Amino acid sequence: MIEIKGIHKAFGKNEVLKGIDVTVGKGEVIVIIGSSGSGKTTLLRCINFLEKADAGEMTLGASKVGFKYATQKEILAIRRQTAMVFQSYNLFNNKTALENVMEGLITARKVARTRAEEIGRNMLDKVGLSDKHNAYPCHLSGGQQQRVGIARALALNPEVILFDEPTSALDPTLVGEVLAVMKKIAREGITMIVVTHEMSFAYDIASRILFMDGGVIIEEGPPKELFTNPKDERTKQFLKRIVPEWSYTI
Repeated sequence: MIEIKGIHKAFGKNEVLKGIDVTVGKGEVIVIIGSSGSGKTTLLRCINFLEKADAGEMTLGASKVGFKYATQKEILAIRRQTAMVFQSYNLFNNKTALENVMEGLITARKVARTRAEEIGRNMLDKVGLSDKHNAYPCHLSGGQQQRVGIARALALNPEVILFDEPTSALDPTLVGEVLAVMKKIAREGITMIVVTHEMSFAYDIASRILFMDGGVIIEEGPPKELFTNPKDERTKQFLKRIVPEWSYTI
């Protein structure tokens, strides 16, 4: 279980997160939606300490940490329980798909190479890349590269996987293959926090949807409730913009 209380983050005078509280149960898929600049990605990056929040605290499993004064030891303890899938893949171009998946296991988790290779092969097979173990990123499509990124996250066996708009950099024809893999792992009970603009995917897969605007969570609820009966006018206006045919039904 993840519990975040009172998280604040500013860049200079621009306050991006304004006291957010979030609780995520084990096995939940939380999807965060909202316009660009609403704070969605910053929230994910603060959870994984890629950005250091200015205030607030987080409990993840047995680890409890204050964001502002977290020690390196506390940050490492959090990172050992999380994995992140980025918009831009973040693969090592000089390593094969298998080596990319193995890298974190060997360098961060100190897993023996033979065991890391076994895990890496299994995870690539799981995301439908059994024939691409030895391919370099330059020989993979964007969708295949993102699936390598998902395999890399799965290999770490984290408590939660954070997905930062994982399809935003993809050609529209490749989006489906990545979303299909994400749906598959969600059904296996892996805890996920997903930032996305894919509304149909959010509706299908989310346990709860959080709508963010201006650095705060405006409202949240099960997909059917939030999409068909939003309470806040800002949520209604966002849905009308992002899903033009939306009319309180989806």
